[in-house]
Amino acid sequence: MTSTGSDPLAERQVALVDLLDRLLAGGVVISGDLTLRIADVDLVRIDLKALISSVSAEVPSPWEVGP
Repeated sequence: MTSTGSDPLAERQVALVDLLDRLLAGGVVISGDLTLRIADVDLVRIDLKALISSVSAEVPSPWEVGP
């Protein structure tokens, strides 16, 4: 497939550090389900929901600081 110039971002390279910086600045939500099943019987089910974001003085941590 050749580039016709219609999509200027098609060949743009982004450093991993820049990508992580942009994702953490706004926050990332990760969710997933994992089920261990044998012979159509669910043995273990894990639901995962995680919020990953940066914390700064403008946006403090939601957890209180210990003594």
